[in-house]
Amino acid sequence: MAEAHQAVAFQFTVSPEGIDVHLSHVALKQVYLSGLHSWKKRLGRLRNSFVTGVYPASPASWVFVAGTILLAQFWRLDPSMGLIGKIQEHLPGRGCLSEPTQAVLCALAFATVLWLALILTMRSILKLLLSYHGWMYEAHGKMSHTTKVWLALVKIFAGRKPMLYSYQACLPRLPVPTIHDTMQRYLESVRPLLSDLQFQRMAALARDFEHSLGPRLQWYLKLKSWWASNYVSDWWEEYVYLRGRGPIMVNSNYYAMDFLYVTPTPIPAARAGNAVYAILLYRRLLSQEKIKPLMIQGTLPLCSAQYERMFGTTRIPGLEADRIQHVSDSKHIAVLHAGRFYRLRLYHSGRLLRPRELQAQFQHILDDPTPPVPGEEHLASLTAGDREPWARARRTYFGSGKNQQSLEAVERAAFFVTLDTTEQGLTGPDPGRALDRYAKALLHGQCHDRWFDKSFTLIIFRNGKLGVNAEHSWADAPIVGHLFEYMLATDAFQLGYNANGHCKGEMDPDIPPPQKLQWEIPEECQQVIQGSLRVARALADDLDFHTFPFKQFGKGLIKKCHTSPDAFIQIAIQLAHYRDKGKFCLTYEASMTRLFREGRTETVRSCSIESCNFVRAMMDPAQTPQQRLALFRVATEKHQALYRRAMTGAGIDRHFFCLYVVSKYLGVDSPFLKEVLAEPWGLSTSQTPVQQIELFDLKNHPDYISCGGGFGPVDDNGYGVSYIIIGEDLLTFHVSCKISSPQTDAHRFGAHIRSALLDLLALFSLGPK
Repeated sequence: MAEAHQAVAFQFTVSPEGIDVHLSHVALKQVYLSGLHSWKKRLGRLRNSFVTGVYPASPASWVFVAGTILLAQFWRLDPSMGLIGKIQEHLPGRGCLSEPTQAVLCALAFATVLWLALILTMRSILKLLLSYHGWMYEAHGKMSHTTKVWLALVKIFAGRKPMLYSYQACLPRLPVPTIHDTMQRYLESVRPLLSDLQFQRMAALARDFEHSLGPRLQWYLKLKSWWASNYVSDWWEEYVYLRGRGPIMVNSNYYAMDFLYVTPTPIPAARAGNAVYAILLYRRLLSQEKIKPLMIQGTLPLCSAQYERMFGTTRIPGLEADRIQHVSDSKHIAVLHAGRFYRLRLYHSGRLLRPRELQAQFQHILDDPTPPVPGEEHLASLTAGDREPWARARRTYFGSGKNQQSLEAVERAAFFVTLDTTEQGLTGPDPGRALDRYAKALLHGQCHDRWFDKSFTLIIFRNGKLGVNAEHSWADAPIVGHLFEYMLATDAFQLGYNANGHCKGEMDPDIPPPQKLQWEIPEECQQVIQGSLRVARALADDLDFHTFPFKQFGKGLIKKCHTSPDAFIQIAIQLAHYRDKGKFCLTYEASMTRLFREGRTETVRSCSIESCNFVRAMMDPAQTPQQRLALFRVATEKHQALYRRAMTGAGIDRHFFCLYVVSKYLGVDSPFLKEVLAEPWGLSTSQTPVQQIELFDLKNHPDYISCGGGFGPVDDNGYGVSYIIIGEDLLTFHVSCKISSPQTDAHRFGAHIRSALLDLLALFSLGPK
């Protein structure tokens, strides 16, 4: 094999005359450059760790402090109030040093201690300032004097030119709500969903829990919140994700779509070359911590911890629980095409492969006529089915030999790439249905052509369209979305393509081709693979999807209603659901808690008493438009209040979850917690945030808009709804449900969402475009 010969750095033969050694200078050069590249990265990480470790101060500030102390010493002043002299008395080896040298060393030692103390003081003050959230509850455009003073202090103590992880040590811990507050908010959230008798029963259970078992469980949570960085996140990752034994495909994974109207090139190898190169540029920025931390209002930092495991991360199956494996510096990616697996090296001569070189690598894979070996074509379906069979198969059939080496190449890859054999996007005579197929292709594909365990899989379709499928346990959707936005913008606006649709730039013809991975899959393992494939296909075939752009109006017109766009859409979804099913249901809207260290998500219970009152008014012909509008205002204000509570750590569902985990550790049963956590989420909703709008010039390039992403339904009889607010005039929705449910229909619900949005706008006497 050509790649095997390229990897040999030296050869030797034994003859009667002795040992004859033949060194390959080309291979030795590659070894040298690779080592140089690794050491540069290590030194860079060491430097970044130091700069981040002293933030919000800077290394240069030490020079200022030390210089000031030395200058004071020169002028016979003692700013240390005698401490420098004390240090000098206990200076080791002072007999070997002159008096001036001792004075300088002791002054520098004092300056360093003083500098570190100032850093700790600044961090403590900044953490205290970031714990204030009163600004979120003030009316838009009306800032109190207290908030103005607070904001000025934050700007003073927040430092300058932060790196990605600079604020991590300054972020406050997620607070634990009181049992009483959580009980009250819970009962308020379920009141519109229960009859009077059901509500009285639930209120009695809540009171009993609040005064009996609740305080005992709360004590343990308080203890954990003082000790751990975040009292929720580690348990959330383990019990919600890693301990799940069902398929993660559809049930957990999510996807992101390409540009809606534009495909930069129809050549799949070229699109893959540019996209992978853009992702690698992002990884370089990430490793150098040059990505700016996300800030609210340009001042308040969000936690960046989830970025750490974006690359080189794989979910490893286990019998009882999975685990997350992370490789810090993977130098290859794994590629799947037509049932064959490849290892594609990302570096040559100590540098990243250029886009044109990556295109050639992908084209080599596309042109390879080698068929998959028995069992290889459907091998990836092991990651799509139940977790326990996959864990047993991995332990039994992939623990040694070729299979172990090939599996390690996949699991230790920076990320996974699928060169899909289908065409997707706005194609065919029915573009609406085409988007539905596109969504299903990204979420599950053929169930054997994505490695669902990887942190993310980049999918390149035969017509040049692309998308991403992401595993959920290691991070939430905004993290992958940040990467995806950068990749799309860099691909389209910076790298570009030549007139023939190929990647720009030169290429080195001596780069070795990708290495085809070798497998020896026995018949018994093939049977396990087919079993996982059947489970995955049954799940995929039961999934109904409806993806549609809503073009009548967008954020611009909603703002003229003096209403939060998210609240507007959430109330519209409530109205659409009531029209669809004739009832209200428990509604999940994802909110982030990244204002706190290692924060992930919290639930906004969007179905409130106020939203239900408004929906009933819309369904009552006796109600006037003025009465409906007044109720709408109350409903949106309530929704915004619920969202603010969730963001500031005053949500209820993560608190309930952690109380339940503690109860299991203590071996006690709580009928109240069991019932609360067993309630089905008939509606699971999420907004896809646009985080880097500055990367896209929608004024000059209005067609370069992403369609957002989506996920599967949480409840077998419910809906999953994802939406993205793009620019001023476009909303895009992704609706999912189960075909097997007699209660749901994705297209029917999509039609209700459209009409609900138009009906809400009509309340304001504002016509759509």
